[in-house]
Amino acid sequence: MSLSNILQKIPDRAISHDTCPLTIYVASSISTNVRNALGSGTQYANGVAVADIERSSLILCGKAFADSAMLKDALTALAAPILSARGGLPVPGWLLSSGGSIVLLFAPVEVIKSCSEIQDVLVSTDSGVVICSKQSSVLFPTKSRPPQLFTKPATVVVVSSDSTDALPLVSKLSPGQAAYHFLAGYEDGKFIPAYNRAPSPFDQLALANSLFLHLKKDKTPTYLINAKSSGKQIDGKDLMRLIELAQSNGMPDSTKPEDTRGK
Repeated sequence: MSLSNILQKIPDRAISHDTCPLTIYVASSISTNVRNALGSGTQYANGVAVADIERSSLILCGKAFADSAMLKDALTALAAPILSARGGLPVPGWLLSSGGSIVLLFAPVEVIKSCSEIQDVLVSTDSGVVICSKQSSVLFPTKSRPPQLFTKPATVVVVSSDSTDALPLVSKLSPGQAAYHFLAGYEDGKFIPAYNRAPSPFDQLALANSLFLHLKKDKTPTYLINAKSSGKQIDGKDLMRLIELAQSNGMPDSTKPEDTRGK
């Protein structure tokens, strides 16, 4: 909002054939007035990216256009309301292609980065998935793979991280339980709602409820995997093996049904 008053007024005309165009403003530097409006500090030294949801505008100042992570977060926030209005469900997850089917994966970013076995089968290494009634896609395709539509995920896997073993290694979840664990984003005593650290125009509870409705309608098999066992991170091969078991629906409802803490 601090930058909204410096936007140039554009003519009220269709600037593209798209019904929901996005406008991007790029400035080579940040003026003293803008710096004063934002406040003091070195956090703006490399630039600023501002997503104006109501005006469907993205403002890039300084070196922000060269910061891919910042740019993708801003574009994701801008695109989410448009995708939702057109019947899509944008979620901060990954699509995994293996064995001829698609898996929707929710996990802490640190787990994804530490597991090369998972990265090898991801459609895109960037977080961001759109689910529609019959298809799915990623927001930022990997350069080596051209943009394409995929079938709707046949399996959903939620990866949590709990070194206390209160969570079993593997559990089969109901749609309601899946929405709960997605909303919690539990990672060893910390909660990252919807596994998303970036700004979001959506209420996370509403997003979890939308995921619940999708899972319930399609009866999508969903599993919870604890990325830690006996306090230690399981390696990439074991994690990938568990995901493949989930993909084949070869898991019991719980590997530790007698554990009352897990229940």
